[in-house]
Amino acid sequence: MLNGHQEIVGFIWNIANKLRGPYRPPQYRKVMLPMTVLRRLDCVLEPTKDSVLAEYKRLKNIGLTGNALNAKIAEFASKGRKQHLYNISKYTFKKLLEDPEHLAKNLVSFINGFSPKAKEIFENFKFEQEIEKLDKANRLFLVLKEFADLDLHPARISNLQMGYLFEELIRKFNEQANEEAGDHFTPREVIKLMAHILYTGEEDIYKSGIVRTVYDPACGTGGMLSVSEEYIRSHNDKARIMLYGQEYNDESYAICTSDLLIKDEPADNIVLGNTLGDGKTFDGHKEKKFHYMLANPPFGVEWKPEEQYIKKEHKDLGFDGRFGPGLPRINDGSLLFLLHMMSKMHPAPEKRGDGSKIAIIFNGSPLFTGDAGSGESNIRRWIIENDWLDAIVALPDQLFYNTGISTYIWFVSNKKPRERKGKVQLIDASKFFQKMKKSLGNKRNEISDAQIEEITRIYAACRHDLKTVVPVDGAEEERAVSKILDNRDFGYIKVTVERPLRLNFSANEERINRLKEDEAFLSYVTEKSGKSKHAVVNDLRKEEILGALSSLGGELSTKRDLFIDAINLAFEKAEVKLDAKLRKILLNNLSEKDTEAEACTDANGNPEPDPELRDNENIPLPKDIQLPLPLGYDNETGLDDLITLVKKHCEAYMAKEVLPHVPDAWIDYKKTKIGFEIPVNKLFYVYKAPRELSEITAEIIEIEKNIMNALKTLV
Repeated sequence: MLNGHQEIVGFIWNIANKLRGPYRPPQYRKVMLPMTVLRRLDCVLEPTKDSVLAEYKRLKNIGLTGNALNAKIAEFASKGRKQHLYNISKYTFKKLLEDPEHLAKNLVSFINGFSPKAKEIFENFKFEQEIEKLDKANRLFLVLKEFADLDLHPARISNLQMGYLFEELIRKFNEQANEEAGDHFTPREVIKLMAHILYTGEEDIYKSGIVRTVYDPACGTGGMLSVSEEYIRSHNDKARIMLYGQEYNDESYAICTSDLLIKDEPADNIVLGNTLGDGKTFDGHKEKKFHYMLANPPFGVEWKPEEQYIKKEHKDLGFDGRFGPGLPRINDGSLLFLLHMMSKMHPAPEKRGDGSKIAIIFNGSPLFTGDAGSGESNIRRWIIENDWLDAIVALPDQLFYNTGISTYIWFVSNKKPRERKGKVQLIDASKFFQKMKKSLGNKRNEISDAQIEEITRIYAACRHDLKTVVPVDGAEEERAVSKILDNRDFGYIKVTVERPLRLNFSANEERINRLKEDEAFLSYVTEKSGKSKHAVVNDLRKEEILGALSSLGGELSTKRDLFIDAINLAFEKAEVKLDAKLRKILLNNLSEKDTEAEACTDANGNPEPDPELRDNENIPLPKDIQLPLPLGYDNETGLDDLITLVKKHCEAYMAKEVLPHVPDAWIDYKKTKIGFEIPVNKLFYVYKAPRELSEITAEIIEIEKNIMNALKTLV
């Protein structure tokens, strides 16, 4: 008998190696995953198999057929169960091996004998075509015989252990195919951390008979759902937990569905399809609300396939749909999953609802990507302005199987306790890890149970600048690991700072020559003539213009208005036509930037901005401003009201930070935008002074000595 998780994984992997030849290693999963599920179901049903077959025979003998027969056998086979799970074929793994000649046909018959939901699992695996291929390659009997010796009964291997088993198999198969394991599952210790924090302070889950729903919109093989359920039941075995999910990958969906079916939980609560919607599949739980939601959506994956559908919902439904505040850039759709989950929150307690809590894993991009007024910034703004962002936990790197990058857990809630309202807690848990004895893909670090408990305590304490001892560069240091910030601290006003256009003007020889070569000027003096309508330069018109300009001389003028008056007078005396278009061409070619010149002004006497000197300033929101702000997410509605609120604050900032350096600058308030970003790493950054030069020099000298001594031994 095999003992231990890794032994079972190794056993199955050895079976997989028997497929070599007809299958390449990346294709092993097509056989091994459905065969593992099939053996698990065979073990689950084995104790009642004979009685179910006897009852099925009795019902047929009394004349029952069709739906009536199916209903009766389902009722009999599922005694003590809520979900139908049975098999009415005469076969088991052991009996299949008794007839090797007809093994393929009998195996298909065995699968077709399952209850409808179980049969659907193998349809999603597309297993029947693999059976035919295995049979032709003379591998079917060999593989089935090996699996028949594997005991996967729930009494020996729990559902949670089976989850680990599937995840480890998928990881190994993905390594062979060079695919991303993270698309399918999340390390269990990360899910445990999410669950610990998500359910902190949730007194309702301890009530006997309480009904709570848990949802994962990108559920993969169901790891997050399983761990959440385990956590709640470990604290209250009388709670009624309803699990819901959606998954677009057929294989992952089949594994997740089989897990729920074996646990006697509604497998129909897991929906196959694209959660965001792609025009063919849609949100499978459209009208439902959930108490708790967890997800690890794909990050850095473009949402081009869903673009048309999502943009239409955003445009047509606005805040009545899922994507009201805005849309992220096309190359990363992870924030769309958060918006989707937030649309499924129960009304807040103050609105007589149960409220909801969300935990979702992101990479660093959603923290800061997107300028003020962009889709990403507006999504952050909407969440924070409405006081829904509860906490963000920075995780260690090299924690996931498919990527070594830093990741973050966002906790979102519309039921914050009083002491957390109006604030966001940031936790730096990047140093809370231990090295693994053996790496698994990119995963070299793991979070221990003790570290999960400590991070949870830090969250529960909710203290600003809470410090603890953490490892830093091989030593231990006391560092702040918790920051508590007001919601408004994440917002800023992006203003456009203008400076006046300053030009000098002259009709000197150099600038006249520049005018002669200018394309706009040559186009102006070119006309079409004759029947052929060929473009020909009107030399007479050209010389008239140049002649009028020659009368100006080469004097330098630092005032545009006076130079324009001089041009007007010169052309009037020369009796040469001067229209607005020509005047603009002349001014462009006869002018140069001059910081000492007088500022150019418009018709109303206001300074004309110089586009090349245009700059932006990000000004923190005033400390006394109330959220939400009056500016709409279209960046236009309510702009005047916003300016009224922040103008004095912005002018004070300009006087302190900008005008001492550029006294002629001003703000163009019509271009004002609001941005929100979450600078987690910046807030926890600890400056370390560089080493003394003498210390570095001494170290270099010592290294040189060692090198020279090493070279002497070679001579």
